[in-house]
Amino acid sequence: MSIFPRRLRSFAAGIGLVLLTTAPAPAATATSSAPMTTSGAVFDLEQLRGQVVYLDFWASWCGPCRQSFPWMNDLQKNLSRDGLVVVAVNVDHERADADRFLYAYAPAFQVVYDPQGSLAEHWHVKGMPTSVLIGRDGKPVLVHQGFHLADRAELEGAVRSALAAH
Repeated sequence: MSIFPRRLRSFAAGIGLVLLTTAPAPAATATSSAPMTTSGAVFDLEQLRGQVVYLDFWASWCGPCRQSFPWMNDLQKNLSRDGLVVVAVNVDHERADADRFLYAYAPAFQVVYDPQGSLAEHWHVKGMPTSVLIGRDGKPVLVHQGFHLADRAELEGAVRSALAAH
């Protein structure tokens, strides 16, 4: 059963920043329900420790995700040399739906498939898109729910602050 009921497909995302002090996500284990990368490997967030991670939860039916993907491409392109890694976590149950979206929006960042919603559940994702900014120490810095073009400057500022923290 999905943690995202059908009514969320029409979710009108609002802005919401929340500072977090929770523990980092546990490493995924190699099971059929574990989040997988596009290459088929089990996704392990722990392998990205030491880098700043912009973890974005999205779905093919999410309208605001269509605006966030080009921005995340720019973010990855402009800040990867400073230690930023953008990871987009798809929660569609049907991989073909995600693949059609990815074909249209051509991400230049890592994509992870999480059809069972295990990562989304861990991070208490309530709507699409939801982004979690994770510091170099593996701990979350903030959560942002929704995406509007006006959010870009505030989000980029938070990313730059996390990159500057050592």
